Amino acid sequence: MIQFAHPWYLGLIVLIPLLAWWYKQFGNAQEGTLRISSSGLIPTAFRKRGKRRAWVLLAIQWAILLCITIGLARPQLVSLAQETKVDVVDIVLVIDISSSMLADDFPPNRLEVVKKTADKFISKRKGDRIGLLVFAGETFIQCPLTVDTGVLRNLLKEVTIVDREMDGTAIGMAIANATNRLRTSQAESKVMIVLSDGSNNAGELDPLTAAELASQFDIRIYTIGAGTNESVTFIQNRGYIRNEIDEETLIAIADRTGGQYFRATDEKSLAETYMEINELERTKIEIREYTRHKELYGWVLIPALLLGLGGEVLSRYIFRRNA
Repeated sequence: MIQFAHPWYLGLIVLIPLLAWWYKQFGNAQEGTLRISSSGLIPTAFRKRGKRRAWVLLAIQWAILLCITIGLARPQLVSLAQETKVDVVDIVLVIDISSSMLADDFPPNRLEVVKKTADKFISKRKGDRIGLLVFAGETFIQCPLTVDTGVLRNLLKEVTIVDREMDGTAIGMAIANATNRLRTSQAESKVMIVLSDGSNNAGELDPLTAAELASQFDIRIYTIGAGTNESVTFIQNRGYIRNEIDEETLIAIADRTGGQYFRATDEKSLAETYMEINELERTKIEIREYTRHKELYGWVLIPALLLGLGGEVLSRYIFRRNA
């Protein structure tokens, strides 16, 4: 878009036709003349050529005035530009894969429902770095922090229940290992989402101590207790277990890190939990708009200069020599 920094100068353009009219009416009489007894003494072709040259020089002068007037108005090419700053969120999903996650109160079982809802959560986090850590009696990094959600989702699909010899629930160690993945992050927001259906019964680190460590690195932890309120749940091929979700500890972990605790008793409430966390941890996008101005007066003042020089050359050397 073209605009003028001093548009009021454009009002001078209307004076140019007025000057042309004045010159035609009165200006000619003020120029030097040579009186002769009869115009017939001068050949017609000579007179026409002289008038043509006079009008050429006059047109050059009007064009120079027009260019100078437009130049004084300072034409500018204006364009709007945007600068986008995105503050990404680094997130580590920490998922319990102990044998109790085979409980079928979340059909077909807890783990499959958790994988399904976590996959939907990942698909909505555009631009964020997300990692995946699974734990039972020990912890395993399934996927380091990455922006490649396709790879992450494929690795999530491969998550299975841990072997019996590694069974257990080491929540404290899981938090500590996830903290190690996030502590060097330069992201504006560092988040851990810990999902478990039991209580800490393995590992060398207490969950609250691990939570205190995470808080020192400004890591916010959201905890999810997954499972129904039934006292006994059937597990495929592994008999019966008793639900032992340590809600008190999960709540304390969230409180110490500025996070929040959620209880999911079915697939719908679990999906709503991930949706709420998704809304709480939105990526911040800052858009700055600014205007660029490119001065264009050179495009009219330089032609004015060239026209002035050209007119002078025509007047002094070419027209006079050929007259």
